[in-house]
Amino acid sequence: MDAKMLARLGAVAFVAVAITAAVVEMIRKDEPPAAPPVRVVQPERDPLREDQRRCQQLGQQAANDAECLRVWAETRDRFLGRGPAPASPASSEGR
Repeated sequence: MDAKMLARLGAVAFVAVAITAAVVEMIRKDEPPAAPPVRVVQPERDPLREDQRRCQQLGQQAANDAECLRVWAETRDRFLGRGPAPASPASSEGR
């Protein structure tokens, strides 16, 4: 066998392997990974959220509503991670 014939035989073998690999890849069906079970979480009733909705529905009038101003302050404190303001000793003495 001469070198040309050996090169042609190698090329044909390479093409045959490449075609076989392509056909196998096209035929193979990938199974989608099983989705983990979904946990449905029911949020607890949040009165602050309900008050926020009420203030939202008031629109421009909410800026003059004392309850909405309190709700917004509480929302801001919750967002910033601040706890409720501690009662000062002077304010509890008068009661």
